[in-house]
Amino acid sequence: MRTSLALVPAVALTLAAVAAPAAVAGSEGPGLRTPTLWRTDGYGTVLALTEDGLQEYQTTAVSCVKGDFAARSGPGTYTTGGAVLTVRPGPDHDHAALPAACAHPLPADDPRAAFDVFWQSFEENYPFFAAKGIDWRAVRDRYRPQVHADTTRDELFALFSRMVKPLHDAHVVVQDGDRHYGEGRPGTEIPGPELNDKVRKFVIARDLKGASPVQEFAGGLITYADLKGGTGTLGYLRIATFSGYNPDDDSYAADLTELDRALTAVLTPDRTRHLRGLIIDLRVNGGGADSLGIHIAERLTDTPYVAYAKRARNDPADPTRFTRPEPIRVTPAKAPRYTGPIAVLTGGSTVSAGETFTQALIDRPGRTVRIGQATQGVFSDTMARRLPNGMVAWLPNEEFLTRTGRTFDGTGIPPQLTEPVFTKEEFAKNRDSAFDTAVNVLRRS
Repeated sequence: MRTSLALVPAVALTLAAVAAPAAVAGSEGPGLRTPTLWRTDGYGTVLALTEDGLQEYQTTAVSCVKGDFAARSGPGTYTTGGAVLTVRPGPDHDHAALPAACAHPLPADDPRAAFDVFWQSFEENYPFFAAKGIDWRAVRDRYRPQVHADTTRDELFALFSRMVKPLHDAHVVVQDGDRHYGEGRPGTEIPGPELNDKVRKFVIARDLKGASPVQEFAGGLITYADLKGGTGTLGYLRIATFSGYNPDDDSYAADLTELDRALTAVLTPDRTRHLRGLIIDLRVNGGGADSLGIHIAERLTDTPYVAYAKRARNDPADPTRFTRPEPIRVTPAKAPRYTGPIAVLTGGSTVSAGETFTQALIDRPGRTVRIGQATQGVFSDTMARRLPNGMVAWLPNEEFLTRTGRTFDGTGIPPQLTEPVFTKEEFAKNRDSAFDTAVNVLRRS
């Protein structure tokens, strides 16, 4: 998951596009001693800029918790955790100070303070209570009386876990050090190394049997093969994640470099001219960086289009109010591109960035068909909200909109052709119905 501060530019890349100065004290530029303060539009965040760096403050109606710090790396630029934030000056507003709560930190040893910040963070930022039929205020009324000054950390962690369990939201996580609690959509499995390894071996042995050569990249997280037989050649591209491609370097730049290496080897000029169809297998994809999915989409079109639009909840008192949707565009890459028919394989273990990539292909010019089962149903970037006692609540606050304004949060993106995906029966009978359907559909194209 991204750090909290790295989320700030996730919707708009620059503060000017997502924020207006809530308070200004001092001036921009070198030599700045007194912080310039910005309040983001959405995200419950105040940013304090000085000549040394950018300090995040996570705010709610009841709290102000100091968050991440980004060091100043150049004029208007700040770096944290590999993310670069660009700050553009906006119109001046009246001088002001940090929210009053920032001067009075809540006690770290009071479980009731941790509860209040936990509940309030969801109350002000989570967009999906109504869609999930959850009365969050009733949840507070039920659980708040159970928290006392002597409530143990273990008890509090268990209580927070019970509070969020009915959300069945894979982007909601309670964290306390190395322990985590999260709950996916019922009937689905959140992918991990064991499931990925099982499926990878099954696909290579069953679906790619006789394919030559089978190419693997990123330590087996990306697989490609040409499928011979019938009329023409089909391509098969399996992507298990959109992060973690380099075990020695977890930066986005390293992931992008490895992805480009794979795309250069797979989408050669000759192959893009002669492929009859391409299967993209996302059935076990744990997510990662949405922009890597956009990067692939740019190799799959000759025509610019909008992949989706992002908006963030921005009114603590009204869960129906959001920022202006920001379109995320797909621009054809200056490299060999495949623009023919595509079959996208999805399932309940298609999560997060695997889903946003699937969504990015819905309006792709050219024929694209989705086969398998509905995706997990979590699209938003995740906010990390620190609690006074050091625990962390991870939660989403964004919606990803289609061209028609639809979202797929909760339900996931449905397939156009429904087939079982890696069920016990499929494994037992050495069947892969979704793959076979994709081959048949593309052969008939």
